[in-house]
Amino acid sequence: MSFKLTDKQDEALTVLGSDARHILLEGGSRSGKTFTILRVIALRALAAPGSRHAVFRLHFNSVKASVIYDTWPKMMALCFPDVPYELNKSDWFVTMPNKSQIWFGGLDDKERTEKILGQEYATIFLNEVSQIPYSSRNLALTRLAQLCTYEKNGTKFPLRLKTYYDCNPPSKAHWAYKLFHENKDPETNKPIDNYAEYAYLKLNPRDNTENLPAEYLKTLEALPLRLKKRFLDGAYAEVAPGALWTDEMIDQNRCETAPDMVRVVVAVDPSGAGDDDNIGNDEIGIIVAGLGTDGRAYVVEDCTLKAGPKTWGNMTVTAYDRHQGDLVVGETNYGGEMVKFVVQTAKPGIPFKKITASRGKCVRAEPISALTEQGKIRFFGTFTELESELCEMTTSGYQGNRSPNRADAFVWAMSELFPGIVSERKKAKATSNDFRPSVAGYAA
Repeated sequence: MSFKLTDKQDEALTVLGSDARHILLEGGSRSGKTFTILRVIALRALAAPGSRHAVFRLHFNSVKASVIYDTWPKMMALCFPDVPYELNKSDWFVTMPNKSQIWFGGLDDKERTEKILGQEYATIFLNEVSQIPYSSRNLALTRLAQLCTYEKNGTKFPLRLKTYYDCNPPSKAHWAYKLFHENKDPETNKPIDNYAEYAYLKLNPRDNTENLPAEYLKTLEALPLRLKKRFLDGAYAEVAPGALWTDEMIDQNRCETAPDMVRVVVAVDPSGAGDDDNIGNDEIGIIVAGLGTDGRAYVVEDCTLKAGPKTWGNMTVTAYDRHQGDLVVGETNYGGEMVKFVVQTAKPGIPFKKITASRGKCVRAEPISALTEQGKIRFFGTFTELESELCEMTTSGYQGNRSPNRADAFVWAMSELFPGIVSERKKAKATSNDFRPSVAGYAA
């Protein structure tokens, strides 16, 4: 059976082949945005011999996993099954039969980025721009300068320079929203002069149903409202005044690989839940985090659950053992010595440190938010519920409906991994117990 674009992808091709020089495909998860743009890049590469094109994400490991080894080969197999290409796994670029090249890179890798940006390109594709800082986007665009041609009806034409972008929409504070929707300079907030060069189109999973299992759409339907709007409806989030975390802040610090850990802590924020009749109770926040050899802290697992002490105690020590932990940190305002008792009953002798909150939740969270913004805290994967709670933390209080137990446990874990934050800013008071340190359109 031959490959056929969806109606929305056909519409996207029209936009991508328009006179606009900057084109953003935005929308929900797995709606065909990246696939469609890569197809157009392949068309441009095949039309213009010797041309170069670059595909960037923030982290190289992300572009390697999601594009080089996933979407790119799938797209080529479906759309250009008779076109051979060679993948250079040393410098990570693809060479087409006409000597055109598609380079892949991560903008956070200074050495590799400098090597890639030592060349000029006819196309630059910024994949998942919610993760990419505006300064990195501007740096990449300095290399959009390759002069090359394509041939049509025996006549050669210059290949127009194009920048493509895609994203699952973050918040309206992101530079992509300001550029493409408000037509404002993200740094000065003044109107841009060349707004006609910017175009965008929304593609959502419902536009791509023929290529998705029904179960996937049901999964998106079941997401919390904030994430459902983003990943199913493709909507930009409103920004709460004084928000301590935003979608783009988390996205920019998300990673798919992590270094070895020099220290691992399991943080517990208890509640009054039991094993039965606990519908009205809050969950017990259990977050595993580690300090990497690179000096950054990483969220590695969210084990939060709603259960009685025996169950969550076992969950805590199981996570401790699984991640070869060094310490369990427990918030004891709620239950005094209860957390220590529960954890050490599940595993006698486990290193435990009890923490007593002396300031409000959001006050304690502010320095941890600052560390995240500075790139010192990363999310090793996606943590849907935790991220929702963090984005509802503001300087004026928590805006969520229930207690942010995940976010609280996250703050305790990070405060332990960066102890200076606690002592210098005096956000919490901690005491220790049993603690062991440890072409015409696309070409023209």
